[in-house]
Amino acid sequence: MDTRSEEGMSDKLILRELSRYQLGTFADIIYRNAILYPDSEAFVCGSERISFKGFNERVNSLIHGLQALGIQKGDVIGILSWNRLEYPEVFGAAMKGGFVLAHFNPRLEAEELIRVIDNSEARVLFLGPEFVAIIDSVLKHLSKTKFTLAFGNAEGHMIAYWEVLESHSKEEPEPRVREEDPLVIFYTSGTTGTPRGAIYTHKRKMENTCIKALDIGVEFGDRHLVVLPMFHVGGDSHIWPFFLVGGCNVIMPRPSFDPAAALQTIAKEQITDVHIVPTQLVSLLNLPDIEGYNLHSLKRIWYAASPMPTEVLRQGLSVFGPVFIQGYGLTESGPHTTVLSKAAHRAFDGDPEEQKLLASCGQPCIGVHMRIVDEEDNDLPPGKIGEIIVRSERIMVEYWRRPDETNETIRDGWLYTGDMGYYDEKGFIYIADRKNDMIVTGGENVYPKEVEDVLYRHPAVAEAAVIGIPDPYWVEKVHALVVLKEKAQAEEEDIISFCRKHIAHYKSPKSVEFVESLPKNPQGKILKKEIRAKYWAHK
Repeated sequence: MDTRSEEGMSDKLILRELSRYQLGTFADIIYRNAILYPDSEAFVCGSERISFKGFNERVNSLIHGLQALGIQKGDVIGILSWNRLEYPEVFGAAMKGGFVLAHFNPRLEAEELIRVIDNSEARVLFLGPEFVAIIDSVLKHLSKTKFTLAFGNAEGHMIAYWEVLESHSKEEPEPRVREEDPLVIFYTSGTTGTPRGAIYTHKRKMENTCIKALDIGVEFGDRHLVVLPMFHVGGDSHIWPFFLVGGCNVIMPRPSFDPAAALQTIAKEQITDVHIVPTQLVSLLNLPDIEGYNLHSLKRIWYAASPMPTEVLRQGLSVFGPVFIQGYGLTESGPHTTVLSKAAHRAFDGDPEEQKLLASCGQPCIGVHMRIVDEEDNDLPPGKIGEIIVRSERIMVEYWRRPDETNETIRDGWLYTGDMGYYDEKGFIYIADRKNDMIVTGGENVYPKEVEDVLYRHPAVAEAAVIGIPDPYWVEKVHALVVLKEKAQAEEEDIISFCRKHIAHYKSPKSVEFVESLPKNPQGKILKKEIRAKYWAHK
């Protein structure tokens, strides 16, 4: 006899209910939190607040709604939206319903979106209000997408998200997910500019979440301010450790970072944790009235995505206190691979030799093996620069539908990151350079070839080279060197605006330098190392 109630939970057999879903899956965690912490806040976004019980019920209704549309376990569902309350609900539906969630970058232009959405084979696409019109205009080009659900007003044949929730049952779906099932696809640009989706199983996503929760030191009652975009592997990876332990995630709904609003929210919501990139810390420190905010609730500021200038970190420590933690990783690595702890940041009070530690990205996390190797895969001794390779139970399984590129990136279980670095005698790792010329600007990855391909489409451009150069705000900005065709004319703003019509703004050059020629080797290859040298000589 099944004594489970119609609501899906028993009033008496709590321990039995806790065994409904398979261990090692987020379905188990979502249901566990709904039973043990039903009235505690799970997510907050503006004036909207949702408890763990409410979150579970909304996820259930969404699963039943998708199943009514014919969406089955293993089908891909995509999401194109800025941060909002519905975002984690869609992920929750994938976690409990057995769907695979593909995240899409809202900064992409229409032609880029068509490529990446088609690559994912998403049958359903969830849309933030800002993207209804653009997707409506390109929907005919999306060969696999059969349904679009709009968080705001639905256009044409689109379905209103809220109607799906209101018209379907809140009861628990049949247990269906397993640890080995695929769960999520995070997209990262390839060196050729083609989309590559890093796919993770429930087990690998859970492994990353558990270890990151340990490294953060998060506990029940902690409150995380979500300022990084949730489509980004870094922003997403910081949310679920708090959910895991019954903490609360307070979502900033704005597409761009508002430093004053962030500090106001920290004070109002008694935020304990925030995850930022270095440019956001610069914005916070530049506020003239920063001392006037009540920030005493802050326990930790986690920073990642690009190197933190030492002087900026020094200012941050003086304003916020000893609350900083650093992590290093990439889309394909889980992303969590190293951690520079709060304790390690005390090196600022030490002698110059000790302070060198702050230039590192930390030591390998628990459950992560890392090596520095040369081009023949020989292990290098401390201080010698080579490629960083990673092995763990939380690296991606593969690139979605790209077996050849998977085999190039993962060899004998080791993920080849393309990042160059070295380590010291204590196992601290230092990032030295990027093997494939990738630019990290404001926490976003930009691959020069993709930008150069657009530049060459400009009628006045004969040759172009794109590099990253130092910038006090972006840390590194996209800079284009352009050789014009004979008798052709163009202005800097003309080149920049042309690029912005074809690729996302963050990928487009922020500055353009017109030159008579570009240095090349005897084979005609442009020597980017030589070009970069004058910009980075004193860095």
